[in-house]
Amino acid sequence: MKAGRLKQILLLTDGCSNYGEDPVAVAALARNQGVTVNVIGVLDDQQRGEPQGLQEVEAIADAGGGVSQIVYQKNLSETVQMVTKQAMNQTIQGVINQELQHILGERKTIEELPPEQRGEVVEIVDDLGETCQLEVLVLVDSSASMHHKLPTVKEALADLSLSLNARTGSNEFSVYSFPDSKHTITQKVAWTSELSAMHGIFQKLSSGGYTPTGPALKEALYAFSKKAIVRDEQGVVDPYEETGF
Repeated sequence: MKAGRLKQILLLTDGCSNYGEDPVAVAALARNQGVTVNVIGVLDDQQRGEPQGLQEVEAIADAGGGVSQIVYQKNLSETVQMVTKQAMNQTIQGVINQELQHILGERKTIEELPPEQRGEVVEIVDDLGETCQLEVLVLVDSSASMHHKLPTVKEALADLSLSLNARTGSNEFSVYSFPDSKHTITQKVAWTSELSAMHGIFQKLSSGGYTPTGPALKEALYAFSKKAIVRDEQGVVDPYEETGF
């Protein structure tokens, strides 16, 4: 199977949205447009008794077809890397399951294959996870409730850049933060394959204001659309368009 393009929004938040449209509905819209929404809830000890944050993190990722993890600050770095890879494999498995159903003419999934065939398919999933083109838009909640967590977020993004660089497939990523006094989201790093650019955003992230998670997700989704339009205007041939990814 040919490697394809995987598009992900990686939302780093404390799950306390309090303004604008429902982020769960926006995540479902993103999924319908081929963009997976992964959410990492960055919580602290004071939030252990607040289920609202936990529920929202899980609900957004479920609606967005992605992966969610609740993590306390000390474990954030490894969680960012794990969620990104797990979401890639989950998306690829979904595509392969659709192909199996089409070929076999019945509802058959990877889990239902005989052990030997299942092992071969798992190898294909792992290979595609290494070779596919990966586009990750990192959306950082920098609202007041996230203020003391931002140093840990910055370290996690640096480690994510290193792990993406270890893949054989090409990577493109951008980083946005929200909220912003003039715009819903602010671009910190434009789409680039230069992973070292991730380090340049650290001093640019600042916290404050309310938490419009839903509107921010919608703007992040628009960023993928704008990227595709620019590619079309430049006459760039997209070898990934018909892969089903």
